[in-house]
Amino acid sequence: MSSSPQAPTHAATADADTRPSLTVLSGFWPAATFAVARTLLAADPSLLLVRHDLTGIRDGVVRRLVRSGTGIIEDEQVDLRHGCVSCTLREDVLPTLARLTRSHPDNDLVLMLPEVVEPEAVAAACTHCLVDGAPITELIRVDSYVTVLDAEHLLDGLASTDDLTTLGIQAAEDDHRGLADVVVRQIEYADTLVLWGQSREGEFDTGRLSVLLQRMAPWAAHIRVDGDVVDANALTRQLRFTHRHRPETPGVLARGLQGYALGTHDPEPDCGVVSAVFRARRPFHPQRLHDVLEEVNAEVIRSRGHLWLASQPDTVVAWEFAGGGLAMGSLGHWLVSLPEDCWEHVCDQRRLAAALEWDPYYGDRHQHLVFIGLDIDPVELHRTLTGCLLTDAELADGEEIWRTYHDPFAGCFPLNVEKLTDTDTDTDTDTEGVQPA
Repeated sequence: MSSSPQAPTHAATADADTRPSLTVLSGFWPAATFAVARTLLAADPSLLLVRHDLTGIRDGVVRRLVRSGTGIIEDEQVDLRHGCVSCTLREDVLPTLARLTRSHPDNDLVLMLPEVVEPEAVAAACTHCLVDGAPITELIRVDSYVTVLDAEHLLDGLASTDDLTTLGIQAAEDDHRGLADVVVRQIEYADTLVLWGQSREGEFDTGRLSVLLQRMAPWAAHIRVDGDVVDANALTRQLRFTHRHRPETPGVLARGLQGYALGTHDPEPDCGVVSAVFRARRPFHPQRLHDVLEEVNAEVIRSRGHLWLASQPDTVVAWEFAGGGLAMGSLGHWLVSLPEDCWEHVCDQRRLAAALEWDPYYGDRHQHLVFIGLDIDPVELHRTLTGCLLTDAELADGEEIWRTYHDPFAGCFPLNVEKLTDTDTDTDTDTEGVQPA
């Protein structure tokens, strides 16, 4: 690692914002994430690095460490009322950041997340949790969310079928997430991705990982660090004072509904990586779709998006696949199924995106799925999914008949019929694993 005396300063920012800058580092492999953190400290010794060790979290104990480039400032044990990540964020992480901005107003901050924490959870806490009656963003400018991927372990992580409980690293007693689910969400929420190191399989495989990350998160800035010597100042210029974070950007499952890119259609293999986008206006027949769930994800590393089923025409159904498991759930109502006086509760971006593609018959309902993997046949994938859409004759039967179809997904995606759910306003939700018999 090399560095020169010129450390970045607030003067390097593009505006006159005097709030301390916060860079959030996430990554499932702490050695790589901490290597990036150390590099940033080498370039700017005044930078404050905040870390939380969650080893004892299920016993209500968390270890907090704060350090600068010159040494450790704090190393304390924190007792929590409840042992979970959300409590840690609310009760200690955000208050610590607020306290440091007051005690060290001239120092910028780096928050290094524990390996099982997803950056979107931090972003939500920064938006909704108050510290001393005010959001943390009144004190701190969140500059970017950076996810660090270890090239040696990344592909194994994306293909893993292990869950956090089996590995003994769950963040709470009811944390049933899969390892691959955590990794893909860390990748997809980030505005900056750092591929650290090299694959065990050599240069070609490292390049393939780089292409894979480009396909998984085309909206992010991509940085590759694979040399033995790292220029600390050069990497700092790529990671700090970038102003890349856009708090208004929705989570990945809601991106398509709000008109943001959900993925890129790159059907020609690049290092074997294929990204295929499937879009259609017709609804899926529930039984035919159910019958091909395993087939369409057979060679896939990640698939995501939303769809509509003929048998459940009011519901936006979320779809995400990672680590060998498919999860489906409700993203709320299609706008066409809501009374117009309810539309004012839906975010402006969602209404605008719907208006731009409104269909006189279908309204805003449509299919939008992205499949990313190695050696996928995009033509066969498209043919299979198209075969699940309603035929002309089935379309002619109308919605009342569609609702009577045998539906293996019946009861899996309930809607609150009395009032709008949070997903109708925010268009984002957690999904549950669904593999109906």
